[in-house]
Formats: sequence, C-alpha cells, structure tokens
Amino acid sequence: MGKTRANRAVRTPGGLSVRLDVRALTVVVLLLVAALAASVVLIGTGDFPIAAGDVLRTLLGDGNAGQEFIVNELRLPRVLVGLLVGASLGLGGALFQALSRNPLGSPDILGLGQGATAGALLVIVLFSGNATQVTVGALAGGLGAGLAIYLLAWKRGVHGYRLVLVGIGMSAIMTAVNGYLLTKADLVDAARAVVWMTGSLSGRDWAQVWPLLALCAVLVPLVLGNARGLRMMEMGDDVSYALGVRVERVRLLLMLSAVLLTAAATAAAGPVSFVALTAPQLARRLTRSPGPNLLPSLCMGATLLVAADWVSQRVFGADQMPVGVVTGVLGGVYLLWLLVIERKAGRI
Repeated sequence: MGKTRANRAVRTPGGLSVRLDVRALTVVVLLLVAALAASVVLIGTGDFPIAAGDVLRTLLGDGNAGQEFIVNELRLPRVLVGLLVGASLGLGGALFQALSRNPLGSPDILGLGQGATAGALLVIVLFSGNATQVTVGALAGGLGAGLAIYLLAWKRGVHGYRLVLVGIGMSAIMTAVNGYLLTKADLVDAARAVVWMTGSLSGRDWAQVWPLLALCAVLVPLVLGNARGLRMMEMGDDVSYALGVRVERVRLLLMLSAVLLTAAATAAAGPVSFVALTAPQLARRLTRSPGPNLLPSLCMGATLLVAADWVSQRVFGADQMPVGVVTGVLGGVYLLWLLVIERKAGRI
C-alpha cells in the first residue's frame, strides 16, 4: 500500500473547513526562506561587498550613510525586481501548464515572451522610445500575442494541445518578426535592442519595482482565489461544469492573468527564458502534490531567478553575464532532461 499524504483540515469559527497539505506548505516555507537568504547574499554582492549582518542592519535602518545608499538605492531595487519577475514567471508558467494540461505549455513555448519582445522592439526600432515607452510596448505586445493565441485556439472552448500548437506557431511568427525588426534598426538601436533581449536585471531601480508590485498585489490573490476551479478543470470540462465551475469564465480570467504576469515580467527585465517552464515542474517534484501547485511555483520562480542573478555576478567575475543567459543555459539543459524523461515514460 502507498503512503498516505500528510493532510490536515483546519476549521474556522464560522464553519469553513480548509485542507492543508503539510508537505506543500513546508516546501513553500523553505523556498521563501531560501529566496530571502539568497536576496540578502545578493544585496551584499558587488564591487563593494557588504556582510550579510550589515545588510540586515541596513535594511532595518541601522547602517551608515554609505551602506544605506548602496543597499537601498542601488541593490535592493534590483533584487526586488528579480523576486517579482521570478514570482510572476513561476506563477504564469504554472497557470499555462495547468490550463494546457501539458508540461511544455509555458510562456516560453507559447510565444508570449516573443510577443512582448516584439512590442518592445517596435518601440525601440521605430520610435527610439525611452524606458517607460519600451515597457508599455512590451506589455501591449504580450497582451496582443495572448489575445491572438486565445482566439486562434478557440473552437467551442480552448483545449490543451490546440493551445500549445497555436502557441508554437505564434512563437515562430514573433521570432521571425523580431529578426526582421533587428535588420531594419540602425546600429545604435539594434545594439540597445539586443541588450534588452538578453534579459537582465542590471540598472533596475524603483521605477520598475512599483508597477510590478502593484500588478502582483492584484493578480496573485485573484489567481489563488480561483485555484479550486483550476484544479477541478484538470478533471475535464464536463466534470467541472457538473461541479459548478464556470469553465470558460475561469479559463479566460486565469489566461488573462497569466498573460499579464508574463508580459509585466518581460517588460521589467526583458525576456528571461525558461523560468516559467522549470519553476512549476521543480515545485511539483518537491511537493509531490497533484494539481497546479500555484503558490509553490511562485516561490520557486522567485528563488530561481535570484539564485541565477547571484550566479551571473559571482561565477563570471568582472564580465557579469545577463541573468537571461544563465537561465537560458540552465533551462535548456532542464528541457532536454524533461524531454528524455517524457520519452522514457512513453508520453511523447
């Protein structure tokens, strides 16, 4: 006989009963601790190293003037953008994989990142836009790609494999568009566009933190509040309807949330690849829990991106590698491993 999962039911005074998965909750707590610890270490990393204890004292308002400037103005915004971007990509990836019922159904594969990149490139190449305009262009491009994928995949509802196939086609189209835009750009704009397309946290400040934080503050509770409906939908639309889930309404709401999260993350840091693909898979392997694992995926994404940023700064010395390159290399290796596992299991 298999082992019984450690679940506990918590009852509130109002009679509401909530089931807690102890292992999943433990994984979430450990990932949060790891993300915070990595953030403290990352804040202390740089040309002017600061010990972890001094970083904590500075964050609590007890550092000297030099430490407060370096920590609060230079490094803290970068780390916060990394945490928020990683969390957004992890949650967005978990949503798409659950909605498509496919481990490859992530924004990287479906073309949302490429759509956001196309929007940003249009602003850079055609209008030589500033940072704010590039951000708006990336958001518009991601939303446009998401809307096109949804409409093209619609046929009496949106189903998993059709969504993935349409997304792969959209990704190919957007990649071609991006290549064309680069060929039409002048040298300065092309160089600027290529730097943005690598995905980087360098130079990020509070102007990128607040919009992304506000978006996450709205969308994360909204997504988690619909987690039950998403889990019911994994059993099929007919069963979900029978259980009282308004399937298409929930699917559209969650897809819109996933597109917004992905587009906002891309707008803030550029197209950081493979975090949305790997975070939900790693979270599921840690929790060993069925279902979308939304909160563990969010925490895993934040941890992965901060850890990758630390690697980009420490391993390559003075020649700091953009975090998008690090996640691309690690994510590509993981994707190959995932494909081998899926093939051995006879699923592809």
